[in-house]
Amino acid sequence: MRITHWRLLPFSLTLIALFTGPASASASTKGKQEPRLIQEAVIHFLRTQSAGLPGKVEITPGAVDARADLPACAALEPALPPGSRPWGNTTVIVSCAAPSPWTVYVRATVKVIADYLVSARPLIQGQTLTVADVAVRGGDLTQLPPGIVTDVNQAVGKTMAGSIPLGSPLRQDMLRAQTAVKVNQNVKLVSNGRGFRVSAEGKALGNALEGQLVQVRSASGSVVSGIARAGSVVEVSH
Repeated sequence: MRITHWRLLPFSLTLIALFTGPASASASTKGKQEPRLIQEAVIHFLRTQSAGLPGKVEITPGAVDARADLPACAALEPALPPGSRPWGNTTVIVSCAAPSPWTVYVRATVKVIADYLVSARPLIQGQTLTVADVAVRGGDLTQLPPGIVTDVNQAVGKTMAGSIPLGSPLRQDMLRAQTAVKVNQNVKLVSNGRGFRVSAEGKALGNALEGQLVQVRSASGSVVSGIARAGSVVEVSH
């Protein structure tokens, strides 16, 4: 029996090696943070941050530093550095609080593909824009100046604050709303209610752009306030 025991020993050692070897290797890699999950957290965060932007948003996360030996995280916490924007070439801070704290910085590119307006002809200061004065182009809004006009209705009827050449992108700060009511101008006071509409004449006591509040002296001498509308109309609510 003793001889049989020593003959079985090498085989037993072989079994031990087979079962302990792979288990040790698995334990050495277990609990490491997957870079893919960090990138997915960056994409989800930037998509949330860019919600509401016009057009189609395209997000491309950068690679996570392969040299970073990070423990697995229970809850990844992405954030933007102070002063950063969630579009264009940006950086996202991804932090972990538990079970082991760590922080990595992941670069990302966010494109916003949408239509925007350009001048269809040279435009001069004080010019009131019509549909024929603008043209629609498509591109990445993150590569254009801030405040780009993306809707024709935002431009038509506005006046130019300055002059621009053909093909220039239109910005919100280039446009001025037209003066709807001027001081001492005769205006029509309009009051709408459920099932009735009352109108009267009056004289504006100040200048107002469309949509602004203005005071009007009525024919009876009383002063009322209302919202200036195009066509020398002031809407009064009760």
